[in-house]
Amino acid sequence: MIGYGAILVALAGLLMTLPHFISEPYRYDNTSPGGISLTIKDPRWVGAWWLGFLIAAGSVALAAIPYFFFPKEMPKEKHELQFRRKVLAVTDSPARKDKDSPSKQSPGESTKKQDGLVQIAPNLTVIQFIKVFPRVLLQTLRHPIFLLVVLSQVCLSSMAAGMATFLPKFLERQFSITASYANLLIGCLSFPSVIVGIVVGGVLVKRLRLGPVGCGALCLLGMLLCLFFSLPLFFIGCPSHQIAGITHQTSAQPGLELFPSCMEVCSCPSDGFNPVCDPSTRVEYITPCHAGCSSQVVQDALDKSQVFYTNCSCVAEGNPVMAGSCDSTCSHLVVPFLLLVSLGSALACLTHTPSFMLILRGVKKEDKTLAVGIQFMFLRILAWMPSPVIHGSAIDTTCVHWALSCGRRAVCRYYNNDLLRNRFIGLQFFFKTGSVICFALVLAILRQQDKEARTKESRSSPAVAQQLLVSGPGKKPEDSRV
Repeated sequence: MIGYGAILVALAGLLMTLPHFISEPYRYDNTSPGGISLTIKDPRWVGAWWLGFLIAAGSVALAAIPYFFFPKEMPKEKHELQFRRKVLAVTDSPARKDKDSPSKQSPGESTKKQDGLVQIAPNLTVIQFIKVFPRVLLQTLRHPIFLLVVLSQVCLSSMAAGMATFLPKFLERQFSITASYANLLIGCLSFPSVIVGIVVGGVLVKRLRLGPVGCGALCLLGMLLCLFFSLPLFFIGCPSHQIAGITHQTSAQPGLELFPSCMEVCSCPSDGFNPVCDPSTRVEYITPCHAGCSSQVVQDALDKSQVFYTNCSCVAEGNPVMAGSCDSTCSHLVVPFLLLVSLGSALACLTHTPSFMLILRGVKKEDKTLAVGIQFMFLRILAWMPSPVIHGSAIDTTCVHWALSCGRRAVCRYYNNDLLRNRFIGLQFFFKTGSVICFALVLAILRQQDKEARTKESRSSPAVAQQLLVSGPGKKPEDSRV
């Protein structure tokens, strides 16, 4: 089944590349007489977006080949399955039912029999599993440690889903870097840090031999450090670009009016987008038409050619403007920003193994499989599905200029960088805070349970010693539990 599932995933990856091969060639609005010169830094640059899906699909298909050589049934599992079927046959036999009727059983024996069914039925048939599922589900959901740990993992998964979906776009817009460079940095820094965090968490649990209280303390410490290193992210970023006709400043700087009168005679299209930049004032115009330019000059170089537009009536002192968006003066901050993000990711992933151990140790042995299934169900429904929608909606509220297609909003051309940074990092901070609160409650409950267990043990120890003295050295105490 694993091999067939991997093949289906590979086919899904191939289907994702299908639109590239059946769609029409890319079209751009020709808003200037000399055409549009695209570079890799241009926000309209598309690139071979389909190539990654194609490589990933091929890799998954190759990795699925060894699974087809596995045996249909493992020897150990086969013997266990035969034994459980025999036990179920004996349990469901009519003679056994008459013998074990409720009228002939004591309450303790009836409870033990029900617990035995809970252990056997989930591993055998669907019918038996359905019979005991409601009782086991309610029993698992009433466990406070299980619920709090799962809620903390929901918060962490929501943070991870938002980062995985929108972090490349955030870096591209915030620091004015290319999409390929943003993804390269994420692949080189963020993903290795996640792996290191998971491995270090497992090593700490094993080396220190952490119990439930130790695992809870490790989870809380990791999330507190992650929250601490997230605070500087609010202050690392670039200011918004100065866009003529969009951004408005109180200073009377030429070219920053909301509706420049110099371009009225040009009748510029409202849906055009071919950005040009005035290098002297670092003011960006949506198209050369919005800058009032009437001519074009191409300067050839050894590696590439640069397009300039001249005779621009809306530009200060009539300076020529160059094609493309203005470069950011703080693009170098992307590396410190991503280093802090990677460090926070490593500290957050430090909680992966200890939190999983809390779930496995906190529920009964027969409920472990169901508890893990409920955990991943909650992660999918409460985190991985709504989190990208929440992050996308928050990012859309920071847009200052939308491109229109058929009279509707299509894509955002310019964002308010300060709002974008505060809302994106703010959402991440909110989910991290929720995880810290959940782990703090888990640690408090575990400490209270440990304290009660020690108190009960200390009270029962003198009674056991006294009973040993009374009964003599050769007798064992009856009904004593330590």
